[in-house]
Amino acid sequence: MLRALTKLFRRTPATSQLELALTVAAPRNGDELLQRLAQLGLRQIKRLRLTHNRNVMVSFGGGALRVNEGYLNAPEPVLRAIVVFVEGRTKAERRAAKRVIITHPIEVDIARPRRERSHADDEELAQRIREWHHRLNIRHFDGQLKPVPVRVSRRMKSRLGHYSAGIPGSDEPEIAISRTHIKRHGWTEALHTLLHEMVHQWQDETGRPIDHGPQFRAKAREVGVAPHARRVLVRAPAGSRSLSGPASGHF
Repeated sequence: MLRALTKLFRRTPATSQLELALTVAAPRNGDELLQRLAQLGLRQIKRLRLTHNRNVMVSFGGGALRVNEGYLNAPEPVLRAIVVFVEGRTKAERRAAKRVIITHPIEVDIARPRRERSHADDEELAQRIREWHHRLNIRHFDGQLKPVPVRVSRRMKSRLGHYSAGIPGSDEPEIAISRTHIKRHGWTEALHTLLHEMVHQWQDETGRPIDHGPQFRAKAREVGVAPHARRVLVRAPAGSRSLSGPASGHF
């Protein structure tokens, strides 16, 4: 039906028909947005959830799509880019779609949280993690990943680490590693977490969705980390719980 209407518009571009096409109402909620994206070619997604996340604009996995609510009023080229980001067959297609998505200005009526900074007492530790980022980048990614800020987080209690994608004109990408995690589980486990987050960085920089889907799991196995979103850890032995830790990890 949609294809037939398109052909009709092309044969007889009457002013009233063009006005009708230009006054399609913007989606008002997640269900309507999913319906609109399906009309534009979205096939593998069955559920859509609107989010307030200011770090990840669009993500998907397990048949579910998460889209920042700021895209409800996005023009059709941006919505088509979301479809290509999910359905694209090549890395080049997904990278081009990602550029369209993240450069579209959005407005969300929530206070933007300020990113945490490493505590002054943790700065030496953060520097050591940054040095390991450089080493692991060369060892496992042929040095192709960009240098990114790495900080030690005192706020993270349950999470081990986190990769935050950048937002043009605002925050740059960064990796955060939990200080509690380092203290509780030891330096080798902390480097394992760093490498896990570097796989997410690799996803981001190569135009892939930042998730724990098949591509993540394949890359995680390739670089030698557990291909899971969550890990069950035990406390490190008493002699290895120091925040200064050994000078090297084992991978």
